[in-house]
Amino acid sequence: MGALDIEANLDHYSRDREPESRYASFDYCFNYFQTAREQGKLDCLVSGESLQLSCLHLGFYLASWGMFRGSSTLLQHSVRRFIPVVTELVSAPAELWTMDADQYSEDAIQMIMSFRGQLGGTLPGRASDTLVTKVMLGTMGCVPAFDTSFRKGFAVWTFGVKSLRKVGQFYEDNIDVIESHRKQTLDFDTELPTTRRYTRAKVIDMIFVVQGAR
Repeated sequence: MGALDIEANLDHYSRDREPESRYASFDYCFNYFQTAREQGKLDCLVSGESLQLSCLHLGFYLASWGMFRGSSTLLQHSVRRFIPVVTELVSAPAELWTMDADQYSEDAIQMIMSFRGQLGGTLPGRASDTLVTKVMLGTMGCVPAFDTSFRKGFAVWTFGVKSLRKVGQFYEDNIDVIESHRKQTLDFDTELPTTRRYTRAKVIDMIFVVQGAR
C-alpha cells in the first residue's frame, strides 16, 4: 500500500460515480432517509407503504455494497428482516441524524457507540462492525463504513472509541480538502446533483476505501 494521496484517492473513487453505478446506491438510500429527516417525517418511514420502501432502499444499498455475498447471514433473509433495523434508526437520538466527523466530542462518540449496540441487536446473527457502520453511513452519514478496505487503509482494526477519535483528528488535520470534496448526491429521478452534500464521514470513507484497496 502506497503513501496516502488524498486528492488522488478521491479522484479515483469519483470515476465510478455515475447514476447507474453501484456507488450511486449510497446516494439514493441516503437521499431517501435524509429527506424524511429534513421534513420531520422520520416516523413515516415505518408506517404504511413507506415501511416496505424503507426496507427496500436499505436492502438494495447494502446489497450493492457487498453485504449479500454468499457467506452473509443477510442472504438468508427477505427484505422484511429490515423492519426492526429501520424502526431502530427512526427511534435513534435526533443528534445522530446530523452528526458528522467535525463533531466527534467524547460525548458524541459515546452516543455513537451506544447506538452501535442497539442497532447491532436488530440485525441478524452477530452483526459485524462492517454491517452496522454501513447501515449508519447509508442512512445517517455519521460514521465511515468500517469494512475491510477502510480498516486496512486507515490502519485501525475495530470500530470503537479510539478509531472514532482518529477519524475526528483526521478531519481536523485535513479540513480544507475534505470540505472541498463534499460532493452533491445524485438524484434518482433526474440523475442530476441534488442540493444535499456528502457528509465529512462519507468523504473520509471514500479516501480510505481506495487506500485500503491499493
